[in-house]
Amino acid sequence: MPLSRIVTLIAGLIVILGLSLWLIDSLTRLYWQLSYSPLLGNLLLLLLIVLIGALIAAFVYYVLVIQGGEQNSRRNPRIRPQVKVPEAKSEAASSTLQAVRQQVSQIQDEVARQALLSKSREIEANLARGEIQVVVFGTGSAGKTSLVNAVMGRMVGKVDAPMGTTTAGETYCLRLKGLERKILITDTPGILEAGVAGTEREQLARELATEADLLLFVVDNDLRRSEYEPLRALAEIGKRSLIVLNKTDLYTDEDKEVILARLRQRVKGFIAIHDVVAIAANPQAVQLESGDIFQPEADILPLLRRMAAVLRAEGEDLVADNILLQSMRLGEEARKLIDAQRRRQADKIVERFQWIGAGVVSVTPLPVVDLLATAAVNAQMVVEIGRIYGCELNMERGRELALSLAKTLASLGIVKGALQLLSTALQLNVGTFIIGRAIQGVTAAYLTRIAGKSFIEYFRHDQDWGDGGMTEVVQRQFQLNRRDEFVKAFIQEAIARVVKPLRDKSESGD
Repeated sequence: MPLSRIVTLIAGLIVILGLSLWLIDSLTRLYWQLSYSPLLGNLLLLLLIVLIGALIAAFVYYVLVIQGGEQNSRRNPRIRPQVKVPEAKSEAASSTLQAVRQQVSQIQDEVARQALLSKSREIEANLARGEIQVVVFGTGSAGKTSLVNAVMGRMVGKVDAPMGTTTAGETYCLRLKGLERKILITDTPGILEAGVAGTEREQLARELATEADLLLFVVDNDLRRSEYEPLRALAEIGKRSLIVLNKTDLYTDEDKEVILARLRQRVKGFIAIHDVVAIAANPQAVQLESGDIFQPEADILPLLRRMAAVLRAEGEDLVADNILLQSMRLGEEARKLIDAQRRRQADKIVERFQWIGAGVVSVTPLPVVDLLATAAVNAQMVVEIGRIYGCELNMERGRELALSLAKTLASLGIVKGALQLLSTALQLNVGTFIIGRAIQGVTAAYLTRIAGKSFIEYFRHDQDWGDGGMTEVVQRQFQLNRRDEFVKAFIQEAIARVVKPLRDKSESGD
């Protein structure tokens, strides 16, 4: 019993004793006053004894049981209910999956939509099933399959095989005493293998690793940079990992400790010291003096102990965390598909309005600086782009945004720069007679394109121009659209859509 509780107990009993003596003295006088009635006196004495006994019992119970239980719960956090956290995460995962399905319904590509729905159903099934996914990950010759063999206690794959033998994830089931959940352990293809086939197998291994509840990262020596980078990347997305130094039978005890120390130092900050363990999953056979061959047993007890400790203490949280992570990643994938779909739709709107604006300005030439400010088509373009991104704007608001961006184009010198750029390009492709009439229309189309692309970025980011404001967005779009390969393609299309109609009209008029 802690000293503080002993002192509290003694002090409390002294106080109770003092009060009891005072109460006894007072009640004694009362007893003698009631001596004419022995029955009342005896009842009073019995009440006194019961009261004092109850007071002492209540105090001892409070000190020994209640306070002791509170201190134990603070000292041993495992006593607190662990179900609440996983339940909360499971509910979050379910909510995320529901939101993903709502997003998926907006995807027009049938193949992509069905693929995401299939993934969401798979995640939901894993959530209901509650199996713990342990994935063995590492280079092709580190001894991953040997480790799985040793853990399973039977041969489940080829041992001492060349790199590249495990071409697909192979999963096996095992039970761990004291853990209700079933454990699925998956052997993956090796990473860092040569050739196209090796790259494809590595991609599969990485995908399996990102779906793991617990990752066993197997090495046979100190970490190379090519091994460290994927390990760190997996840790950054929240993967719980154990580093397993295999083939320790090839090292002296001193060398083994040196390698373990280096490993722990390299992963310090994102993997705990106790999560780096040494094993010999498939020790090499030894020839005895008698000439007989002795095959040592696998030494994987440190891994089994650490794995059991982690799964028993964190298994529920690991499953819930992984389900939530997969749900969030699926949601991000859905958002990217929707964003790409919206951009394609918005790009079509920009392309349509740039040539509408070019046609209007070519028929009724205006001063170049006022091209966007006076073209009502740009306000309509803004409204339609906004609608693609779920933002309903009226024409007045669209006109305000278009006018604001037109002023920015003029103040940055982009209107003048566009005029010079396109004039030079047009003169190289058509005669000078038609240039004067076509240049304003082609420039209007080009500036409308820059404006439209800028507004796409504005709506993509929830009607926010970003830290650099409208100026930075417009300048970036101008730089993207002044590249030689784009200007050449744009001029060719402009000749077909603007210059040729003007030429035909001029010839017919003659």
